[in-house]
Order: sequence, then C-alpha cells, then structure tokens
Amino acid sequence: MNLERLKDIPNGEKVQPTFSAAEFERRLTNLRKHMADDGLDAVLLTSYHNINYYSDFLYTSFGRSYFLVVTQNDSTTVSANIDAGMPWRRSQGSNIVYTDWRRDNYLYAVQQVLERQGLRGGRLGVEDDHISTDLRAKVSDALPAWTLTDVAAATMRHRMVKSPEEIELIKHGARIGDLGGEAIREAIAEGVPEFEVAIAGSNAMIREIARTFPHAELRDTWVWFQSGINTDGAHNWATSRRVQRGDILSLNCFPMIAGYYTALERTLFWGEPSPEHLRLWEVNVKVHRRGLELIKPGAVCKDIAAELNEIFDAEGLLANRTFGYGHSFGVLSHYYGREAGLELREDIDTVLEPGMVVSMEPMIMVPEGQPGAGGYREHDILVVGDDGAENITRFPFGPEHNILGV
Repeated sequence: MNLERLKDIPNGEKVQPTFSAAEFERRLTNLRKHMADDGLDAVLLTSYHNINYYSDFLYTSFGRSYFLVVTQNDSTTVSANIDAGMPWRRSQGSNIVYTDWRRDNYLYAVQQVLERQGLRGGRLGVEDDHISTDLRAKVSDALPAWTLTDVAAATMRHRMVKSPEEIELIKHGARIGDLGGEAIREAIAEGVPEFEVAIAGSNAMIREIARTFPHAELRDTWVWFQSGINTDGAHNWATSRRVQRGDILSLNCFPMIAGYYTALERTLFWGEPSPEHLRLWEVNVKVHRRGLELIKPGAVCKDIAAELNEIFDAEGLLANRTFGYGHSFGVLSHYYGREAGLELREDIDTVLEPGMVVSMEPMIMVPEGQPGAGGYREHDILVVGDDGAENITRFPFGPEHNILGV
C-alpha cells in the first residue's frame, strides 16, 4: 500500500486547557533554558508525566509510541492515528499524527518535525529513566546525525517545585479526596465487600471532579479499600472479601485531575480494635504527627526519615516499616511518574523549599498470626511555604475518629 505516513487532524476546537497559556510557557521556558545551558538543539520526551507536564496531553499507549518534540521555537506532540483529533485538541502547541501503514512511521514523524524546523543534527535530549533500550536504539538509528543525551534529572527538578496554578489544582484534589473518604466511611458496614466500598468512593470523587473541572477528561481516579489481611500492602487492590467485625481497614482515595495525583489514606477499624492493634495504631499516629511537624522549608528529606526512624526504633517497630515516609506530588499515577529526588527516605538529601508539595505517610505492617496483625497507614499532603507548611488534608485520623461500627 502507498498511503500517507503523516496527518494533521485539527478536528473540532481546542479544549479548555488545565492551566493557563502563561503556565505552559513558564514550563517550556525552564526546559529551553536547560537546553541552552546544556547545548541541546532539541528534546524528545517519551514519558506520560513529561509529555503531560509540558503539553497537557496524556496519552494512552496500547503498544504505540508517543512523543513530545521541543525545540527553541516550537513544541509538537507526535500521536498515533488511532486517537484521531483528540491529541490535537488537548495539546498545548502543535500536533502531528502518524499512521500505522509502515512500522517506522512514528520515527519518520519525529524526523519530519525536526527537519521542518531546519534541524538535521546536533544534541537531542531524551529521558534515560523512561525510554527503553530498544526505542533508544531505534531513535538513534533513525537520527544518525544526532547525539542522544539524558534530560530526565533536569526535567524532574523542574517538576518538583510547583507553580501557584499547580498548587491550586492539588488543593482541589485533596478536597476531593476528603469527599471520597467520607463516601467510603458511609459505605463501610459488616458484610459489605471491599469492591463495593471502593466503588462508592470512586464515584463520589469522579462526580466532584466533573463538577469542578467540566472541561477535563475523567480518567484514572480510583480507590484501594482494604480489610483484614489485605491491608498488609500499600498497593493492594480491592477484592471481594467482606468486612468483618474486628477488622483493621485501610481507606485509600486517589482523585486524578488531568494527570495530577492526590491521595488520602487512613487506618480504620470496624468494631473495637484489640489492645495490641490499638497500641500499634497509636504509635503510627505518633510518628505521623511528628512527621507533619518536621515538614518545613530547609528540612532535609533524609533527616526527616532519620528522626522518624528513632521513634519506631524506640517502640521496637523499625523493622515493620514498609517504605519511605512520603513523596512529591504532581504529574504522577500508579502507572507512571515519580519525582524520585523528593522522597522522604534515608538516601535522599534534597532540601525542602517553598513550592514543593509532599506527603507524610508512615506505614508499618505486622504479619498475619501475630498480635495486632495488619497494615497501619496515615497520609496527609503538605504544601511547603516560606515559613512552614500547609496541611491541605482535612479528613481526621487516629482512634478517636476512625473506629466504626461500635
């Protein structure tokens, strides 16, 4: 077949973007400054998070490659024909569509975007923490006059400090997570399966996102509601297990707005907890409260982790910790994105600064068959300011609020 390799599909009208034109220009200006400082002639972004961050378009791969090509003069999303005009409507900047009629059309599209801007060689930035070895080799073969160099660390640093517009969206996410938590509390009852409770929370959040952001795609919002043994892991999906009296419960709400993740996580009990369950819960709450106090400008991530470790260690529970004490927020999800340089862990020496948004989320796990068995986790979101940090999570935590069914 001799069919067209590339298309322009400006179908309909551009949708209302998630952020202002000035906000996207700010992001691209930061990236272009890095390009100039590092001698890069163009950048080829491949990850969900960076393409979304710089263009407002969040792709669905289904085995196809998607790109954002950024030069000093333009930014262009490269999308598959299966998505037709949607990427053009949702991209801030240009868009070009490749067809499936030839296997290498997506690479041909990148070549054409660069050549149309008079760029036929030089230094090309890529995301070494995302691009596969296979795709990197194909890009290199298709662009033999270009030298590939990593931009992943630089773009992560750009994303770590949020703008006022981003913080406003994140605050809405935290508010909507609280609403999901309330819906979950109402749905919990003895004999109700986990998935029914999760549905109640998800539906409440999706409806509120639609009301608050009528121009946004409604996608990826979810709930992990866990009971009994299923609370042992932070990322355990809902099952058909039914809530039983005496169960430890874990409420986890994740409203997603235009690729931006927020979260609410709480330990609860259905019925009175045993004395050991109550002791463990109160220790985790103690760590959580202290962690909230430690988040402030100038604090070092590893120092926060070290001090909280001392509390768990004094209680003989340090070995029961399951992950770091918190992480950054922004463009991320359970299947993409992570600002690894802003996690509250022992090996991270990042200094907190105004505009950063981080969680405090201590968790311990006691295996089944031991006194107090289960997973205990609390989670709040804090916006670091000039003098301290604002906790934007409102849902209450601790035994005085979250013992239900008594």
